Amino acid sequence: MYKVLYAAFEAVPFIKSGGLADVAFSLPKALRQIGIDVRVVIPKYLQIPQEFKKEMTFLKSFNVKVGWRNQYCGIEYLEYDGIPFYFVDNEYYFKRDGGYNSYYDDGERYSFFCRAVLEMIENLNFKPNIIHCNDWHTGMISPLLNIQYRNNHQYSNIKTAFTIHNLKYQGVFPKEILGDLLNLRMEYYHPDALEFFGGISFIKGGIKYSDIVTTVSKTYADEIQYKYFGENLDGLIRARRNDLYGIVNGIDYDLYNPEKDEHIFLEYNSDCYERKQENKIDIQRLLNLPERKDVPLIGIVSRLAHMKGLDLILHVLDELLEENIQIVILGTGEAYFEGKLREYQHKYPQKISTQILFDESLAHKIYAASDMFVMPSKFEPCGLSQLIALRYGTLPIVRETGGLKDTVIPYNEYTGKGNGFSFTNYNAHDMLYTIKRALGFYEDKNTWKKIVSNAMNGDYSWRRSAEAYKGLYEKLCS
Repeated sequence: MYKVLYAAFEAVPFIKSGGLADVAFSLPKALRQIGIDVRVVIPKYLQIPQEFKKEMTFLKSFNVKVGWRNQYCGIEYLEYDGIPFYFVDNEYYFKRDGGYNSYYDDGERYSFFCRAVLEMIENLNFKPNIIHCNDWHTGMISPLLNIQYRNNHQYSNIKTAFTIHNLKYQGVFPKEILGDLLNLRMEYYHPDALEFFGGISFIKGGIKYSDIVTTVSKTYADEIQYKYFGENLDGLIRARRNDLYGIVNGIDYDLYNPEKDEHIFLEYNSDCYERKQENKIDIQRLLNLPERKDVPLIGIVSRLAHMKGLDLILHVLDELLEENIQIVILGTGEAYFEGKLREYQHKYPQKISTQILFDESLAHKIYAASDMFVMPSKFEPCGLSQLIALRYGTLPIVRETGGLKDTVIPYNEYTGKGNGFSFTNYNAHDMLYTIKRALGFYEDKNTWKKIVSNAMNGDYSWRRSAEAYKGLYEKLCS
């Protein structure tokens, strides 16, 4: 049995700021179900709920070198839903009020975390075959392993995988951290090593020094080899293209299942479309919209940011709201988009409801109640929202980029195949045309139910993706 230490900076149900937290729980869960001994390691943040902290077991403490500093590190353990979790404890770095990431000393905090992950291997009974690292916060594990730990027999055969969840966030810090935090010589301040436009890039370290590199969809793996998506790392990624794999994310079918979702008003499946329509009436009532089962309801659950295509939506929103529709928007983000969407709710109170907040339960209700789900992202490494929407029979309308292109199959009226609608160019009127095309099909109830059935009967679980990761692990260890 392969042993994998899965390193991430967040994981549900303990702590979450983005999609990585979902993956760091759901993928290890799926891998364990097919015989891989995966264990997850994350920092022990102040914000982890007390109910979990009370259940943690202290395993061991040791010191970790962070440059000239000799820092305490405690390792605590908790098994949740069959998954073993390790928590790296250091109150100076992780016991902080406010948010749990984006601090002025993140370079130091995650230098500590990367080395702590390596040091814990020598201090615990779990000896992994593979360390699977995720995003920039764990990017220095592979360089440190290769440069400083290989001569130790306990580390000599460990392989590394590095997954890019979003290349835009890179963990770039001043060059002085090489010696001051990472205990590395200045010879690694070089374009063929860790140097990145005058600084040091954690994500570059992960891409450069790991045995294999993965990302979260096949299309995104292709896209990041080009300048537009490559975030100034496209050259390095092209150089590693033979070791680069795109594996689309899945969703946890235990969390997202309209047949037994406790968050939604009325449970349903693909055989009882009318029960889905009752969810629409209930959310209209909840959000003070006119209660009309016949009106197409468009849902948007998103971070309100340019990356997510909110500028496209605002550009044509007046024209879109001339149609016989209702729109429900849930999310937080850039102040400009929050303010403009509030203005539209004031202007069109019978047609649009804007909820500027994060509410997991309300998100489930919107997925279940909506007829369509608009996701016109500028780029989208994978995307979970469209997968959830498909699972709930809410037809996605997406731009063809990254994981959106890989998972949403445009409906073809001649073959009857497809599970949603898509457009290619990052253009507001292309998006508007595609929404209007979907509205046209909505009027034909038999056709619409067929597309909904196509969507709900697809497989968006982690099953196939977990098998693909298993195959990569086997390749690494062969």
